[in-house]
Amino acid sequence: MKANVGGIDKLLRIVVGIVLLALTFVLKTEQGLWMWGLIGIVPLATGLMGWCPFYPLIGLNSCPSKS
Repeated sequence: MKANVGGIDKLLRIVVGIVLLALTFVLKTEQGLWMWGLIGIVPLATGLMGWCPFYPLIGLNSCPSKS
């Protein structure tokens, strides 16, 4: 897996992931709504790994090229 998520993209994914996961605790009393917060695992994981499996499918790469 070659890194394809870089800089600001990585930071935004981590922040969004943490916010969505925090929703699981805020909405835990709402029936079924708290589960939507678990979606935060995806951006958090891709941000921490620096690799997004969807990017190669659409031809994106936000990682700066190494010279």
